[in-house]
Amino acid sequence: MPAGNTGWTPAAARAVGPVVLIGPMAVGKSAIGHQLAQHLGSAFVDTDAVVVEQHGTIAEIFASRGEHAFRELEARAVAHAIEAARGSNAVISLGGGAVLDSGTQQLLGRCTVVYLECDAETVAERIAKNSGRPLLAGDAMGRWLTLFATRQPVYERLADLVLDVRNGSVPELAHRLEDALEEYAAAKTAAVPAPAPIKEVQQ
Repeated sequence: MPAGNTGWTPAAARAVGPVVLIGPMAVGKSAIGHQLAQHLGSAFVDTDAVVVEQHGTIAEIFASRGEHAFRELEARAVAHAIEAARGSNAVISLGGGAVLDSGTQQLLGRCTVVYLECDAETVAERIAKNSGRPLLAGDAMGRWLTLFATRQPVYERLADLVLDVRNGSVPELAHRLEDALEEYAAAKTAAVPAPAPIKEVQQ
């Protein structure tokens, strides 16, 4: 978030650093992330799109090389995106399962992580139209619910901020997230470590 674009100080922009969007499949990470990056004048990276551009569609990777190979490619794309974003306020969108990688979880400590929170009803229409998500083959909604139940605690644990995306258009949600990031930055820059309590020595 370039200082001056939003009125933030350079210290506030540094406090936020790269913004990483996490959450389940079909929640809108790419659309909201792209919109947010436009608002902020920042770069936007969709790590799934990077994998597809370099290695072919996700469905093709799953079919020819398996999920494990895809996860390795995904972890590399995420690591490269976060490393390239160091010192900036780039917005990075991760695939739904990317957060399961332990190395990725460590790298997210350098970023401000935003969990896009939703429910099955929010994404049902998008999932019904889906044709390219191999993990949702067959009973798409049932598989989505199973994956979400497994991953939700990870999303919640990693998140610095949570954005409820159940209501609102993509531009509205991006503006809401921008405001939340500004508040988060202000709180971080204002925070001063409290002095350690003085322990009384018992006589």
